[in-house]
Amino acid sequence: MTTRTSFTSGGDRCAAWLTVPEGSGPHPVVVLVHGGGATHEMMLGQYEKWFSQAGLAVLAFDFRHLGESGGEPRQLVSARRYAEDIDAALEFARARPELDAGRVALWGTSFGASHVVAAAARHPTLSAAVVQCPVLSGRAVALRAGLRHLARFTVPITSDLVRAALGRPRRYVPLVGRPGEPAFVNQPGALEGWQSVCPPGYEFDNRVTAASGLGMLFYNAAARAARVRCPLLVCQSDRENLVDTAIAEKVAAMAPRGVLRHYDADHFTVYHPPLVERLVADQIEFLTTHLRVRPQTGGTAQTHP
Repeated sequence: MTTRTSFTSGGDRCAAWLTVPEGSGPHPVVVLVHGGGATHEMMLGQYEKWFSQAGLAVLAFDFRHLGESGGEPRQLVSARRYAEDIDAALEFARARPELDAGRVALWGTSFGASHVVAAAARHPTLSAAVVQCPVLSGRAVALRAGLRHLARFTVPITSDLVRAALGRPRRYVPLVGRPGEPAFVNQPGALEGWQSVCPPGYEFDNRVTAASGLGMLFYNAAARAARVRCPLLVCQSDRENLVDTAIAEKVAAMAPRGVLRHYDADHFTVYHPPLVERLVADQIEFLTTHLRVRPQTGGTAQTHP
């Protein structure tokens, strides 16, 4: 059963969804971290369902400034604020009586993988972490489009910084677009991929504050992999079309307990059948092992002694 709830981060409300499996608690819990510019509505529901059926509680949330969460300006991308949101989500999960504070994992997809790796480096007591189709370096995404493409954002970024300093309405640019369009991400298939994870009738807010791109350029979570002490599963898309696959492979090698799994997928096919079932099966095996859960007959689950 999924319950809508919320927690506070930085003085703003983060909208959250808590899914608790059948059986008596306290349950191990996985905190889901969505991708860049995305929200809970963009495919996280299927992971809530599958993980809870495996005996795991699931806490999902929208970062501040996005989706149903509070925070102004809207569509602000901030690694610092997102780190605060994840820390607040972990604190919220550990305080819930139906959840086991000693069995907590993080799961992140796409750019959310960066936030998960960074958070795992800050929280050595986590039981496990999982990332899929990981984007672990903002600079790598930006440079893939070329320096000429980056130069197109000089004026919008400068304008947005001035507007922010003066307290004026922010300047926005598209987050994702087709090749050649002035969007931060304009790799072939990117726009169609983003649209493929939006449910029918959902209006994806395809914009970010222009200065957000500056922060992304200097955000390199991959550099923190060596400080991740918990078991880390890296689900690598071998036909990745947004970033160089060598980055995720390096992160898995640098993390002391890193595990790398390869999938014949691009950045977006991992969300859809038939590949999603394979990824989720591998992730459930990893999470239930390290969160000490085993299925019972009858569909419920219990912890290992």
